[in-house]
Amino acid sequence: MTHAATVHSLWTTAAAAPDKIPSPDIEYGQLSPTLIVLGAAIVGVLIEAFLPRRQRYVAQLFVSVVALAAAFAAVIGLAAGDYGTSKSRVAAMGAIAVDGPALFLQGTILLVALVAVFTFAERRLDPVAHGNRVDSFAAQAAAVPGGDAEKAAVKAGFTTTEVFPLVLFAVGGMLVFPSANDLLTLFVALEVFSLPLYVLCALARRQRILSQEAAVKYFLLGAFSSAFLLFGIALLYGYAGTVTYSGIADVVDGQVRNVTPALAGTMGNDALLLIGGAMLLMGLLFKIGAVPFHMWTPDVYQGAPTPVTGFMAAATKVAAFGALLRLLYVVLPGLRWDWRPVMWGVAIVTMLGGAIVAVTQTDVKRLLAYSSIAHAGFILAGVIATTPEGISSVLFYLAAYSFVTLGAFSVVTLVRDAGGEATHLSKWAGLGRRSPLVAAVFAVFLLAFAGIPLTSGFAGKFAVFKAAADGGAGALVVIGVISSAIAAFFYIRVIVLMFFSEPRTDGPSVAVPSPLTSSAIAIGVAVTVVLGVAPQYFLDLASQAGVFVR
Repeated sequence: MTHAATVHSLWTTAAAAPDKIPSPDIEYGQLSPTLIVLGAAIVGVLIEAFLPRRQRYVAQLFVSVVALAAAFAAVIGLAAGDYGTSKSRVAAMGAIAVDGPALFLQGTILLVALVAVFTFAERRLDPVAHGNRVDSFAAQAAAVPGGDAEKAAVKAGFTTTEVFPLVLFAVGGMLVFPSANDLLTLFVALEVFSLPLYVLCALARRQRILSQEAAVKYFLLGAFSSAFLLFGIALLYGYAGTVTYSGIADVVDGQVRNVTPALAGTMGNDALLLIGGAMLLMGLLFKIGAVPFHMWTPDVYQGAPTPVTGFMAAATKVAAFGALLRLLYVVLPGLRWDWRPVMWGVAIVTMLGGAIVAVTQTDVKRLLAYSSIAHAGFILAGVIATTPEGISSVLFYLAAYSFVTLGAFSVVTLVRDAGGEATHLSKWAGLGRRSPLVAAVFAVFLLAFAGIPLTSGFAGKFAVFKAAADGGAGALVVIGVISSAIAAFFYIRVIVLMFFSEPRTDGPSVAVPSPLTSSAIAIGVAVTVVLGVAPQYFLDLASQAGVFVR
């Protein structure tokens, strides 16, 4: 029977039975966190279209905060209803998993986004321009940098309030990404959260050319990584004849009941499986910022507006690691002996590469970018453990790390000179004598990054390294500890620079933020200290949430 005849017979049977198309069965309650955020994003677009310019900022901020808080409440409600443990299931006709890791990561992403929105809305840091308070974003995004249109927009007091719906769309994609249960949903979620981030990176008010360059680099490299991911999905579909996670896992394990002749032909073809799996991993490792897929990170972190950098550094990592965990633990556990050695190599070069290159940096945002690369390596150690403790330690580390990162980038927005943010390290000299509180808070975040005891960073690193050691990756832990020591050097160096150097006469001043940024920084400090001093409750929470639904 030829291919054309097969297709023709399929068409005729479908036409003969028109009532056989099943209506989709969607569990709206279990998908409510994502639906609330995406609904609010659409409301935000309508606000931009219909409200007068003066009222948009307050309306957007209100809608964003209420939506993120409501979505977080929905996640708590689902967790309280045992959807993270005994009732965990696959919703939306197999597209979305509602289980412990998904709910834990979604809750983390929503809290991070809520705090990040405070930094987006900050309007007291820049000097008042033409009688208007201004935020970190370009007055008119479409105007040529330095051109007449931009000057006119600044004079008229325009602000880019579109950043709020963009953030909500990004968050909506991030909520789906770690809970996707088939490869097409994963890809759609990746695009939904990547495209708004590309735009947000280009919207800095100061240094617009640098910001646009960062966005173009991010977009081009992101398009490459999406292409790899999509190619991997195609190859895995060719191998297994399905894009659902459980379906692919069954074919990998050889547990398929009804094997069609076409499937029997490709099932034995391990090349499709290995190359497809490798390409999927490449797409996800790019989002995490693991070496050798990390080249975009320092440039994008430096060029993007600092509130966007903080949001991206924290939330994207949480979403991408969630997706990576689900892929390795649900789809490819049968390939463990193939992917573990590769991930070993990636984790080692990521830890050492991030830590060593960070020592040479002279810009605060680039330094934090390389430090985030090193942290990606530490978290990968927990992924490699392939045990339930591995999952829960990664969940805990992501929650701890994201708030430290947000807090650190919020502090960076405060240190300013005439040209905007003073990110060159030499300008931070003697900051501890000028404004001891800001320097002390930044020191707390740096110590947490370094993994000093009584900070969340120590608890997270300890959990991840313990899981890796118990999972038989002892050598990896030794390398992790060495790169932690290298990393501690440059964190401590910044602290010494702030407290033990003479302040420069032409040094930057510290802007007094509004309650929005102050509360973002305060939340960061509080989470850092609480997770460091009393981590047990949150570790237990992560271990309860550490079981994937199959």
